[in-house]
Amino acid sequence: MSEPTQLPTQHRLTDWGVIRAQGTDAASFLHGQLTQDFAGLDRDHARLAGFCTAKGRLLATMVGWKQGDDDLLLALPAETLPATLKRLSMFVMRAKCKLTDASAEFAVYGLLGVPAAEAWTLVRDGDAVQIALPAAPGLGRALRVQAADAPAPAGAAITPEDWAGAEAQAGIAWVRGATVEAFVPQMINFEVLGGVSFKKGCYPGQEIVARSQYRGTLKRRLQVFESDGAATVGQEIFSSADPEQPAGVVAGSGTRDGRTVIAAEIKLAALDGPSLHLGSATGAALQPRALPYEIPPQE
Repeated sequence: MSEPTQLPTQHRLTDWGVIRAQGTDAASFLHGQLTQDFAGLDRDHARLAGFCTAKGRLLATMVGWKQGDDDLLLALPAETLPATLKRLSMFVMRAKCKLTDASAEFAVYGLLGVPAAEAWTLVRDGDAVQIALPAAPGLGRALRVQAADAPAPAGAAITPEDWAGAEAQAGIAWVRGATVEAFVPQMINFEVLGGVSFKKGCYPGQEIVARSQYRGTLKRRLQVFESDGAATVGQEIFSSADPEQPAGVVAGSGTRDGRTVIAAEIKLAALDGPSLHLGSATGAALQPRALPYEIPPQE
């Protein structure tokens, strides 16, 4: 007799919301505002994308997909949703695109232990969608978005800390309230994870993002660490070699197997120093861990 299949675990992301972009110009409008290609988006994939200032700093990060031909949805952390919706709406002008906060219509879940799949592939289950997310080896992850009144997905519930720990372990971080305008996309490995198209046309901040990519001047990257100390998004990180100046900032944090897992944007030069610490040069020590993906060398 075969062993029963183990169900994935799930966590309802009550701290996430959904923006709806509806109209015949919805895809082209988002294409001109976000870091990813929405003009060529099909129904079997989602897009990781960022919304930048003119200086290339990320105001928000999100996952977008087609709910219908002229109906696109963007899922993102709720703390950045109101400002993102307001700022995007400023640029609609004559485009046939209506932007609304659709958060009340949907429930967003994070799933752990699902079968491995290429990140950003999308499977439809009636009106629900399940989107494969970047993951650490052996820990398949997905984002499931379904009607707010639909039953929860099968599987035991996990804590917010466990979900956030799996996110950090996967080497991905989302812009939160504490990190708005803190990063250009490459500082959090966004282009490696599929969040930037360098073949599409202009969008706010495009020149800065492209310059960071092609001039080989990037001096900061997202790295994964473990620690015995608790960490919060936006918390500064210090090197014992330079205790007066922050060496980085916590971009995401949670727990895995009883330890704190941190995705931190860090000065690359600080990785060669004696030690890194949370909050101050005498704070909890950070132990570097391998990213689950490769960072291409700068040309």
